[in-house]
Amino acid sequence: MGPHPAVAAIRLAVRRVLHDVLVNPSTSPPSPPAPAAAPLVLVACSGGADSMALASALAFEAPKLGVRAGGVTVDHGLQDGSEVRAAEVAERLRLLGLEPVECIGVSVGRDGGPEAAARDARYAALDAAAERHGAVAVLLGHTRDDQAETVLLGLARGSGIRSLSGMAQVSGAGGRYRRPFLRLDRQTVRRACLAQSLPVWDDPHNVDPAYTRSRVRHEALPILEKALGKGVVEALARTAQLSRDDADALDAWAAQAEAEVRTDVRPAGAAPAGVEAPAEPDAAQCAAELPSAEPAAVGPAAVELDAVGLHALPPAVRRRVLRRAAIAAGAPAGSLFARHIEEVDRLITGWRGQRALNLPGRVEVRREGGRLVIRQG
Repeated sequence: MGPHPAVAAIRLAVRRVLHDVLVNPSTSPPSPPAPAAAPLVLVACSGGADSMALASALAFEAPKLGVRAGGVTVDHGLQDGSEVRAAEVAERLRLLGLEPVECIGVSVGRDGGPEAAARDARYAALDAAAERHGAVAVLLGHTRDDQAETVLLGLARGSGIRSLSGMAQVSGAGGRYRRPFLRLDRQTVRRACLAQSLPVWDDPHNVDPAYTRSRVRHEALPILEKALGKGVVEALARTAQLSRDDADALDAWAAQAEAEVRTDVRPAGAAPAGVEAPAEPDAAQCAAELPSAEPAAVGPAAVELDAVGLHALPPAVRRRVLRRAAIAAGAPAGSLFARHIEEVDRLITGWRGQRALNLPGRVEVRREGGRLVIRQG
């Protein structure tokens, strides 16, 4: 007799991702030389049902594909006894047969709120662990329910289509992070843990109404399903994929349009015209508008754009070009919101001789004749 259907589902999801990792490994080269014998894939595990199910599936599938499987658990230090729980999770990973296993303690700051700060610290620790061990990928346990919550959060903030696209199946530097469970619901993953008698830890923060995502999970989504019927989670997750396809197409259009309307770049260390600037923040990172630290100063920069050419572009493309240009001039991507781009856009669509605008990162935007000039102060 085969495995429980839920166990079979999680193993199939991981198997598909491992196949993809072997064909398309992360393009971010690890610091230590990669072992010649077998590539290493790490799983990020909090001890919850989602990540424990993921760890069990990785432990089962990796040896069959000639992949080494390891694990990382991050202790955020936000609860009493968290270091003991983290050590217990690490031991459970070792009992599953994962090696190497690392328990990493982090210090959580305050920037962007508690959820964003914890996420920042967690991803920094995972990045460092992947570099340290030479891992080709890090698996994350986000499910379809997490995706639906992310889309709903983006919708409530009035964010753009990139935010509504939720979390990507592949993200991070060089495609390091993979999310095998984005097409599986949370109940399936939890049933897989029960079927395998896996011990799990339910983080009390997940039911604490002080956290926005917790309120979405336990209050907003149940109300929507009660009012609209079952299928809301699936519909929101489907919206994420459709939005991602549209956002990718618009970003590609904007990259081409930027090269056509950018008339001059005078960096003192910036990229030449046509070099792609970072896109809108990926909601896969997640769940809240996340102010990021300003990059180290590289000297004054000026980006000049043709105002007539900008005016001729569709609004969705034009705003993307303006955002890319502002980032290229030194504005921190995580602190650049829709309201900033709307103000810049009015210098093109509603020009009445307005004064210069100030953007985050000491970036100034002014209209000079037929040009829009964006420079860092």
